[in-house]
Amino acid sequence: MSDEKPPHGDEVDAITEAVLTASRLLVGISAKSVAAVAGPITLPQFRLLVALGSRGPLKLVSLAEMLGVNPSTATRTVDRLVTAGWAERNSNPDSRREITVGLTTAGRDLVDRVTEYRRGEIAAIVERIPHEQRAGLVQALQAFTEAGEEPPPRASPYDAGLTHWT
Repeated sequence: MSDEKPPHGDEVDAITEAVLTASRLLVGISAKSVAAVAGPITLPQFRLLVALGSRGPLKLVSLAEMLGVNPSTATRTVDRLVTAGWAERNSNPDSRREITVGLTTAGRDLVDRVTEYRRGEIAAIVERIPHEQRAGLVQALQAFTEAGEEPPPRASPYDAGLTHWT
């Protein structure tokens, strides 16, 4: 095995470092938006609300699978969100033995407000990017998300891909 870098290794390293740096910024914006708007809610709890906002009411098992957590973890998180008034349990109209979890009006409002705050923070940064570099940024980010197999945004204003969050 050789210690030689593959062709374009320096380019990959430079891009990787740039993405890592940008991801720190984006995680910081996300955390700041939740803290500024939502107050006493954790990022995993907010992540669950976003899942419900983008996918609609879900069975608990489906929600746990989507988020990559154990059903017991999802149940405890849902319990806290129900107590806070942001989520609700309902009988599945197709099978009364099944329970689905969905957003309450307050939960949807919370996700909307946090998303709008985050959008404003990101827009303020994008406005500081020279106009001639913006199109390249869009193309680069689209290529990055496609390579990472992140689904494109749906009709939902919320985050599209939740399965890659860890």
